[in-house]
Amino acid sequence: MNNKIKTFKEFYQLYLAEHSKLGTRIFHFLGILIILLVLFYVLKSGKERFLWYIPIVGYGLAWLSHLIFEMNKPTSFKYPLWNFLADFKLFFELLTGKQKFKI
Repeated sequence: MNNKIKTFKEFYQLYLAEHSKLGTRIFHFLGILIILLVLFYVLKSGKERFLWYIPIVGYGLAWLSHLIFEMNKPTSFKYPLWNFLADFKLFFELLTGKQKFKI
């Protein structure tokens, strides 16, 4: 039986289930916020050397939250592109109130 996820919609439901704890959502939100702030700073200042912060902060906070709060393996290892898109989708849904920090 092949239970591989075939659509982003299916994946996002899995993503939300594996990002259900308050700490995880806060860490992911802060990681994306810092990524956006670094990108904005680099674009305004032209100091590309700060781009190396993006994977360290973005994935570092996210992976740390899975280790501490969710105690699961991040979906980024199995579905890297969909996970990247889902991180930003969750960020904007948290920002607009469509999703809550605590389920």
